[in-house]
Amino acid sequence: MCNLYSMTTNREAMRKLFRVEGGWNQLHLPAIFPDKPAPIVRRTAAGECEIVAARWGMPTPPAFRKGPIDRGVTNIRNTNSPHWRAWMKPENRCLVPVTSFCEPTDAADPVTGKKVWTWFAMDDERPLFAFAGIWCTWRGTRGTQKAPEQGEHLLYGFLTTAANGVVAPIHAKAMPVILRTAEECDAWLTADPAEALRMQRPLPDDALRTKEDPPPAPAYREDMPADTPELPL
Repeated sequence: MCNLYSMTTNREAMRKLFRVEGGWNQLHLPAIFPDKPAPIVRRTAAGECEIVAARWGMPTPPAFRKGPIDRGVTNIRNTNSPHWRAWMKPENRCLVPVTSFCEPTDAADPVTGKKVWTWFAMDDERPLFAFAGIWCTWRGTRGTQKAPEQGEHLLYGFLTTAANGVVAPIHAKAMPVILRTAEECDAWLTADPAEALRMQRPLPDDALRTKEDPPPAPAYREDMPADTPELPL
């Protein structure tokens, strides 16, 4: 499960891939963690794309929520679940701008006892692409017990699928659903649900590579879980 990614790009790349102008000033986000704000691209009622800040982690189903604070669900695999189905409509789909993402190894390092984090990107230049995401407006409590944040929140998460041949040797469970072209991004935002969900498939092996060097920022946070159990929805 992807719980860390980066977005370090420029306005021209955003304009070309997402057909959107302006609206976001932070184009250097080397380490985006769950429950933190990050940019998403969505369509307005007028059919135009806009960039807004949202909080990473969709609402947890009530049956699986522990305590008054909802930590959110970052990755969505079972799109047939009634909990997610309502947000698969075009008006609740979004694009999550990404330049690289990180997955932990399935097994811990025998020396350190910790899982090893590996970065993935399209190529060495880390060009811009997108995760296929969904968003919603939700009222409740997020944050931590020390700093709870109650109120209305704009939330997002993104779809995962089976790991391809590049990701599977490191993290066999899943990989994010990746969109690489402006046409794929347009289709994700506008197509009917059945057509859009056909895009929930692994990326071709030759379109992804591992990166030994992380973006210029902390690539690991001690309080971040290495993996998130997939909810049985």
